[in-house]
Amino acid sequence: MALKIIFMGTPDFSVPSLRLLNSNHNVLCVYTQPSKKKSRGQKIYKSPIHIEAENLNLPVRSPEYLDNEFDYKFIKDSNVKFVIVAAYGQIIPKKFLNIKNLIFLNIHASLLPRWRGAAPIQRSIIEMDTETGISIMKIVPKLDAGPYMIQQSININSSDNFLSLNKKLSELGAKLVIEALSLAIKKEITFTSQNEKYVTYAKKINKNESEINWNDTAQKLIAKIKGLNPYPGVWFKHKGNRIKILEAEISDRLGKKGEVITNNLIIGCQDRSIKINLLQKEGKIVLNAESFLAGYKILKGEILN
Repeated sequence: MALKIIFMGTPDFSVPSLRLLNSNHNVLCVYTQPSKKKSRGQKIYKSPIHIEAENLNLPVRSPEYLDNEFDYKFIKDSNVKFVIVAAYGQIIPKKFLNIKNLIFLNIHASLLPRWRGAAPIQRSIIEMDTETGISIMKIVPKLDAGPYMIQQSININSSDNFLSLNKKLSELGAKLVIEALSLAIKKEITFTSQNEKYVTYAKKINKNESEINWNDTAQKLIAKIKGLNPYPGVWFKHKGNRIKILEAEISDRLGKKGEVITNNLIIGCQDRSIKINLLQKEGKIVLNAESFLAGYKILKGEILN
């Protein structure tokens, strides 16, 4: 039995869920964040979900603010039983949540109540969690505080960065939301309340926190580099240039904090050091350390800020 649903999402994380939902159910409409103008030419860029919805020939709505009478009436009169939300990027207004016989289900990328909020994937990596997962939860007015239908965990591997973990969780989320709707069809919905005792918040990533701090431990620096790759990226300044670190590993070489210990970019930190493997000068392409140093000099003995 196919359900009639509305979908709300914006980034790449949402795409597998939309695809699978479209294959198994009747997606009446897709909501996404408005297109943005970028670059000097002010070229308009549509969200990944907007592009995917058009590829699937699904109608798209992208209001600047969801809290308006037209969209409220549209959703209320659609007679859908479920609105599926996956990283939409807007708070669902309370009056929408109060529509009779309508459930907003959110595909949240953490094991709630850990990491409520905007950046659960990044925070789980930065804080060196060993596992995370997906929670299919009911949206309530309080941020990510609703009860969940389904949870499933996955390990965070030492090789994972934001991109790899985002992909794994997006695919898991798609699978679990289909499972949740199957339970709904069989009238087997049960919700489990979150334990408020264990709540943590994954605050939105602030660009200011991406500047590297050589006073951190090597392990913490590596976790931050992985968690903030590719955006906004961990960076340091060298002779007025901002240089982003995309990949690094722990080294046992010892040196002063911020000291360039070797000619192949091993940099000292609080306890040991890190070896930078991939980096990018602002506005330039990503290069491995050897290629980067062939055209840009960072000398052994320098102290980086």
